[in-house]
Amino acid sequence: MAEITSDVVVIGAGAAGLSAATRLKKAGHSVTVLEARDRVGGRTWTRDIDGATLEIGGQWVSPDQSALIETLEQLGLDTFERYRDGDSIYVDHAGERHSYSGDIFPAGASTEAEIERLIGVLDELVADVGAHEPWAHAKAAEYDAISWHHWLRTQSDDERACEIVSIFVAEAMLTKPAYSFSLLQALLMAASAGSFSNLVDEGFILDRRVVGGMQEVSKRLAASLGGDVVLNAPVRRLEHTADGVVAVADGGVVVRARRAIVAVPPNLYDRIDFQPSLPRLRQQMHQHLSLGLVIKVHAVYATPFWRDAGLSGTVFAPYNAVHEVYDNTNHEDARGTLVAFISDLEADASFGRGPEAQRAAILEQLASYFGPQALEPEVFYLSDWGEEEWTRGAYAASFDIGGLSRYGALQRAPHGALHWACSDIAAEGYQHVDGAIRRGWAAADEIIGTLGA
Repeated sequence: MAEITSDVVVIGAGAAGLSAATRLKKAGHSVTVLEARDRVGGRTWTRDIDGATLEIGGQWVSPDQSALIETLEQLGLDTFERYRDGDSIYVDHAGERHSYSGDIFPAGASTEAEIERLIGVLDELVADVGAHEPWAHAKAAEYDAISWHHWLRTQSDDERACEIVSIFVAEAMLTKPAYSFSLLQALLMAASAGSFSNLVDEGFILDRRVVGGMQEVSKRLAASLGGDVVLNAPVRRLEHTADGVVAVADGGVVVRARRAIVAVPPNLYDRIDFQPSLPRLRQQMHQHLSLGLVIKVHAVYATPFWRDAGLSGTVFAPYNAVHEVYDNTNHEDARGTLVAFISDLEADASFGRGPEAQRAAILEQLASYFGPQALEPEVFYLSDWGEEEWTRGAYAASFDIGGLSRYGALQRAPHGALHWACSDIAAEGYQHVDGAIRRGWAAADEIIGTLGA
């Protein structure tokens, strides 16, 4: 049995846990990071698959993500712009393919005007509710009692406009059906990006990528921590009092510390035996949080052939299973990579086909967007975070209807010697690496404020 004594034990070696540990160590505190996986990075994972480098998890950098940008600069990591020259493709309700430029889908003049009007209404609501404490808003309970799907229909009789606006939160971000979460949860999602206008602007929200892959953030943070990071050590039991904790992990690892930071997604909290048990309201809160489901499709081709046809690689097809596609070609790579997404109910149906039929159906849909060359990728891979033992969903946890106003204030509040850090409970940068870093820093600062620098 390996027994370690540290000022702080951090559970989880993703961006949140490693950012917290780095900040604590700089403040003079000893840390031990326990990670269940055999790697660092959490929901970021840059892998070589059949000779191609793929971003299995989180990868985007947007201009407002100041915590991530600061971290990239400190770690000496460069970024590059996502390719976006040329026309985009929109596939309408009737299955007709349209090429277009600009920000608004060619859905017809009246629907396009209604989309813009709804975005304006939402921008005002988002600014009013904010990202930090949406549960404290005077109308929080009201906004949390109505589904995102139903609220949109109270605002507009244009069903196409409602469907298109809905996708930016439901399929694209929370990866859940629009009837399963509330207006308040949708407003938080948009507020975390600065506005609803930012959320629907793919040129903003999907602006840049990291040269070498987003997992490099965690790899470099972990390298600076050295032996303080212990892999293959899932924490099974966490004993806690007001004065300290004992974390018991696989491999006979036991860490005694003055404070703990739990830096894993909320849906994994129940994998830890908290002793004593967490208070009733916290346990109830965990039952009302869940991750969505999305398949991230990677298709690598000999060349980015769509560019020769004057296409950007961007597709919006809200009525198809493969509802979004982007050019995801790596920095200075002669090959071309498309990344596509299949969310929630469509993901269920896709997996139900079986591997061969699933592959064929996905490639046929890509070919309907880009032509027959899309049928023959050199590399084809599906990221399925729902199958990952230590994640079990994507992209992040969100509340069911009524949960955010009821339990939201508990998410980030320390409990005795226990502190919490992950992108799922962030304000700005919610469900992004930026939010993970912010929450890591915040949890570290809570402890520094208690233990002293």
